[in-house]
Amino acid sequence: MRFLTVNLDAMLVELADLEETLALLHSLQSEPLAGVEELVPGARTVLIRWRPAATTMARLREEILARDLSNSARAAGRLITIPVDYQGEDLAEVAALLDISPAEVIERHTGAEYSVAFTGFAPGFAYLSGGHPSFDDMPRRATPRTRIPAGAVGLAGCFSGIYPQASPGGWQIIGQTPGAMWDLSRAQPALLQPGDRVRFVDMAKAGYHPKPASAPIQADAAQAEPSASALEVLATGLQTLFQDLGRKGLAGQGVAASGAMDQAALKSANRLVGNASNTAALEVLGGGLKLRSRGENVVAVTGAALALTLTEANGRSWPVPSHQALALADGDTLDLGAPSAGLRSYLAARGGFTVTPVLGSCATDTLARIGPPPLAVGDVLNLHPPRGAAVVSAPETHPPKLPHPNETITLDIVLGPRDDWFSQEALDLLCSQAWQVTPQSNRIGLRLAGEQALQRSVQQELPSEGTAWGAIQVPANGQPVLFLADHPLTGGYPVIANVASYHLDLAGQIPVHAWLKFRPVTQGS
Repeated sequence: MRFLTVNLDAMLVELADLEETLALLHSLQSEPLAGVEELVPGARTVLIRWRPAATTMARLREEILARDLSNSARAAGRLITIPVDYQGEDLAEVAALLDISPAEVIERHTGAEYSVAFTGFAPGFAYLSGGHPSFDDMPRRATPRTRIPAGAVGLAGCFSGIYPQASPGGWQIIGQTPGAMWDLSRAQPALLQPGDRVRFVDMAKAGYHPKPASAPIQADAAQAEPSASALEVLATGLQTLFQDLGRKGLAGQGVAASGAMDQAALKSANRLVGNASNTAALEVLGGGLKLRSRGENVVAVTGAALALTLTEANGRSWPVPSHQALALADGDTLDLGAPSAGLRSYLAARGGFTVTPVLGSCATDTLARIGPPPLAVGDVLNLHPPRGAAVVSAPETHPPKLPHPNETITLDIVLGPRDDWFSQEALDLLCSQAWQVTPQSNRIGLRLAGEQALQRSVQQELPSEGTAWGAIQVPANGQPVLFLADHPLTGGYPVIANVASYHLDLAGQIPVHAWLKFRPVTQGS
C-alpha cells in the first residue's frame, strides 16, 4: 500500500490490484473516516479528499493501514446485454495492435462476460473488467479526442467502457451502442451499477436495429409564468450558466461536484444581496449578459473586472459599480460588458432564482450534462422572495489581481501523485517553461501548449485512477491539460501535479491565450 500526495487536502491510496482496491473502498464506505468528504475508486487506487480542519494525511494514513482488507468477495449482480454496432473508428487500429483481424476483435469482445468494477470518469460510465486477456494493457490514444459520441464503446488498459454522453476521451473506440447509459428520467439514472454483469452483442449478427439514445432530462432555466420578481434575458453573451457550490459527495455514482469556477466570487455575490452562500447564481463567460428587471429587484455582480451599465425604461443610462448591491426598478436593464481582466462573472439576485435542483444542486455540469441548460434569449428567470430578514451587504473589495489575456500567471502546484513517472528534466521543464492556454479550453479543463513537450520516463499504461479539480494531466503528446470544475472523475493519463487548492479560483478566471507558469510548493509552504 502506497500513499501518494495529490493536493493539500487529497491523496491517492495505491493498492496491489483491483480486488484489494474494492475491499478498501467497501471498508471506507461501511466505516467512514472522520473528516473524509469524497472517495473516488480506480483500478488500483482510491482517491481520498478530506477537510483539513477535521483531519490530516498522517492521521488518515495511520487509520487506513489498520484496516482489514482480507474480505474482498463481491456479490454477482444483474446480467445486462449491450447491443453494439462494431464500426468504431479505432477498430482497425486495435486489430493492428493485436495483429488480428477486425472480425476477431469483435469475436473476442463479444465472447466474454464482464463485471462492473466501479464507476467514474462521468455519470453512467462503468469500468468493465474481465474481458479477453489480449485486451489487457490496451494503450490509450496519444492525443485524447475533444469529442467522443454518446454510446461509444471503447477499450483502455484492461477495461471496456461505454461513454454515456458526448465528451472528450482517449479510449480506443471500437463501436457504438444505441442504449442510454445515463438517463435522469429513470429511478436509477445509471444503467450499470458496480457488481452488474455485462455481455456485448454484435448488432450486425443479432438483428438489432439502431435507435437514437434518449437525451438526459435537464432542469428548466426559464419559467413559463413569471412571478412578481423576475429577470428577463435579453442577451446571453458567450455562455451563461446557473452555478452554485456543486454536488459534493456523489463521486460514488460517477458524478463530479462541478459548481462555480470561482467559488469565492459566487459567495461574494450572494453575500452582497443577502443570500445563503450556496444559492444558485448566474456564471457569465466573457460578459455580454443583458437582463431586464420585472418588478423591484436587488442584484450584485462579482468576479471578472468589467463595466456595468444600468439603463432605465426611459432610456437614461449610466455606469454602475460591481462588487456591491444594485437596486433595479421595474423595467431597468443591466448590461455586463466584456472583461478587462478575468473571464467569469457572477450575478446573484436577492431571494435566489427558482431553478429546479438536479441531484441536489442547481449547478450545470457541462461534461456530464447535468443541471439546467445554458440561458437563452427570452428566458424569464423567476426569483424567490427574500428569506427571513436577509439584508444586503456593504460593498466588497475587488479581487487583488485578475489575469489579463497574454499575461503570464503563476499558479502554485503540489507535485504528484505521478511525478515519479517523469524525469527530473521533465519536472524542471514543467516549472520553468511558460504554457499557453489554447482556445480548446473550457469548464472541463485548460488545454495547454508549450514549446517543448513533457517526456515520460515510465511508458506503460496507467490504470484508470481518480483525478481532482486542479489536476495537471499529461497525455502521451506531452502537452498538459489542467482539469477544472467539470473534469472527469477518473483518467488514465498520469497526473504530474495539482494546482494548490487556494489557487483554483484563480485558475477559473484565466482567459484563452494567457500564459501559465507553475511554482511547486509542499505541505506547510
